Amino acid sequence: MRAFLKQHRAVHIWAVLVAALFGLYAWGISSRGAANAVSAVTQRLKDGYARLWYRLPFSVVEWFYVAFILAVILWIVILAVRAAKGPDRGRRLYGGLLGLACFCLTAWGLYCVLWGVNYYADGFQEMSGIYAQPVEVEELERVTQYFAERLGDLADEIPRDENGVFAVSRDEIFAESTSIYDNISREFPFLAREDRVPKKMFFSRLFSAMNFTGFYSPYTGESSLNVDSPACLLPANITHELAHQRGIASEQECNFLAIAASTASDSATYQYSGYLMGYIHLGNALYRADREKWEAVYATLPETVLADLRYHSAYWAQFDSPVATVSEKIYDTTLKTYGQEDGIQSYGTVVDLLVAYY
Repeated sequence: MRAFLKQHRAVHIWAVLVAALFGLYAWGISSRGAANAVSAVTQRLKDGYARLWYRLPFSVVEWFYVAFILAVILWIVILAVRAAKGPDRGRRLYGGLLGLACFCLTAWGLYCVLWGVNYYADGFQEMSGIYAQPVEVEELERVTQYFAERLGDLADEIPRDENGVFAVSRDEIFAESTSIYDNISREFPFLAREDRVPKKMFFSRLFSAMNFTGFYSPYTGESSLNVDSPACLLPANITHELAHQRGIASEQECNFLAIAASTASDSATYQYSGYLMGYIHLGNALYRADREKWEAVYATLPETVLADLRYHSAYWAQFDSPVATVSEKIYDTTLKTYGQEDGIQSYGTVVDLLVAYY
């Protein structure tokens, strides 16, 4: 037994460290105070190493994921070869499998501590005092109409292509991103921070197939955006990911902030994108609640806005596939794992926040 423990000493120490990592996560989610403490420390840590990764012009975390997948595959191949040859195959197999488990669990445990704890810490609602409340249909109709009117006011300020579709260059959208939270941060000072220009995804088309418009990585502190999806919602999607940069984990709160910060900004492009995202959420809710009221509001939209909505729907329709369904199911399960009991359906809460705020 002593020889066995000595032979596998390194991997056993690794296993103990992994257990300690999950122990820290368990403590972090044990109370709101603990979650706030852990998230405050990890936020400073992420902000620190993000300065390094943002020096590189590409999305580093995409290649981290590629390297991780290749490393797991290579590990399995080497393990299979070593286990099939020579004596002492049982010990080789034990050490290799435990090492592979530790490798994967380390990645998961780091994600839990660096980001999962944030789901249990104070979010936008607790810090702002603005809470999602039950919505009356008449209230929903008024706010949806307001968003439709603002879209109409802004639509003619947006450059368009020969088909009348939103045609602001993506480079221009990214260049404006660092000042979008300036105005709303005066209302909510806890949102103030120095933003960096987010990264463009190399594998954007692949992420579209998985129904992702962007993501924030706690491993590198980067926000990465899908630049293959329709540009009309790219500004709001950037603002969503910049909300995650502020340590806010809740998807519905980040969707709300994407809309609120964009519409409060000085950029007509971001304002339009924010109102468009808000209208989509509000319009879908109004359609389910009262179709006649929805039709009355929808009829007021100018053709330019309708062109953007049609283009947006057509783009995502091409990705209706088992891959998108599985990806959505995995993400839904992940949200529920971190206490987001409604899963992806929790995105609907953004409507209640919009009505309460606007």
